Amino acid sequence: MAKLLIEEDDEAQRFLYHEELVEEGYEVVLAKNGLEALKCLEETPFDLIVLDIRMPEMDGTEALGKIASRYKKIPVILHTAYPEYRNQFVALLADAFVVKSSDLLLLKKTVQELLEEKNREKGERKWQKNKNIGKKE
Repeated sequence: MAKLLIEEDDEAQRFLYHEELVEEGYEVVLAKNGLEALKCLEETPFDLIVLDIRMPEMDGTEALGKIASRYKKIPVILHTAYPEYRNQFVALLADAFVVKSSDLLLLKKTVQELLEEKNREKGERKWQKNKNIGKKE
């Protein structure tokens, strides 16, 4: 079961994301802001992170910069109500950019696609490693 970290300052949104993503079969951990998300990352390994952008204490773009430098192998989705952030330089560090809507179908689809891509890459690395076992240098 994939473990997701969802960073969202709105309590009702956090509850909705938790319910919808658990229903999809994911283990979900919630954070209220970037500082809390970074603390969660220090304590627990995650398979994917979803970040809101505008938040108190530490916003999603600042958190994304720190996450991208420390946790390069974890896919990150920027999930925001503000499409203009798509063109900001820091947004390029994210693996996907999803504009919030009342329908979570696009978010769920993006989560699934990024996790499938991560698993494919992991399988390819394992295959390559096994292929090289026993070769003379």
